[in-house]
Amino acid sequence: MLDKRIVLISAATAACALGIGFFMQPSATGSAAVNGDQLSQQTGVALPQEPALASPVAIEKITLTSAKPALVEAQEAASAEPTSVPEPCAMQVRGTALPGALVQLQVTAPCRARERITLHHQGMMVTETLDTTGQLDLIIPALSETATIIVEPVSLSPLAEAAVGAVAQVKVPDMAQVDRVVLQWGGNSGFEIHAREFGAQYGENGHVWHGADPAQESVGHLVRLGDASQLAPRLAEIYSFQRDVSPSPAEEGLIEISVEAEITQINCGREIAAQSLRVVQGRVQTRDLVLNMPDCSASGDFLVLNNLVENLKIAAK
Repeated sequence: MLDKRIVLISAATAACALGIGFFMQPSATGSAAVNGDQLSQQTGVALPQEPALASPVAIEKITLTSAKPALVEAQEAASAEPTSVPEPCAMQVRGTALPGALVQLQVTAPCRARERITLHHQGMMVTETLDTTGQLDLIIPALSETATIIVEPVSLSPLAEAAVGAVAQVKVPDMAQVDRVVLQWGGNSGFEIHAREFGAQYGENGHVWHGADPAQESVGHLVRLGDASQLAPRLAEIYSFQRDVSPSPAEEGLIEISVEAEITQINCGREIAAQSLRVVQGRVQTRDLVLNMPDCSASGDFLVLNNLVENLKIAAK
């Protein structure tokens, strides 16, 4: 696995605010990219801009100009008297703070069994699926001391107000004790976060990633959110380091954070994009990344970006 890694050093080239999701309050923003001329010579990887990552456009007041008059009249009549959602069908959301700056999110929507929803929190967006009873129970790493989580139904319904979501707001008392790194992307782009704690090498104790051996020892932990079985899902990986629970209180040094993208038959030769959010002592920094993946002859290799997210510096207590 190591001999198939192509190391790319990313660098911040511009400062810009990345407006995504709801209630994002970044304290510092930027755009991370790999040097395009240098990469073109060495690996053939270029970094064009990504217009698809712009904030979504709201579409409203649509008029059927080519429909039959009767259909237009029926639509106007339905709009004039919107049908309310039956009380048993209303979506309910509850959030509970857990140790480690986590939030237990419980969603109940009895009339939305197996439907797709999108969760929004401080700029992080992930796609999830309600179970056969219209419920979801999920642990979410918080990104702010007052965690506001919006649950947005995606599926349309004949009920005029059925697409209305719900909001949970939770106080997270230990948020300042946790450093957190988020990587989010759409579809099967092959992205991964790798955290190597205090000099750990790949495969050793302290190498934290989603494919690590569960028996492997580490200080931080990683979770992956999102239902990858959905069509074009939003997915996220979150690495967390809680300073007050370290098994070695005097341990200090660097936690090296890298973002990797495996070249697969699905993403080879395509443009892929990701966004990172870094939370340190309650402050959020965001960066965006766009990559032109190598052709499919490189399948199985990994692109490694070492400076997309700043390493975590841990001081001795």
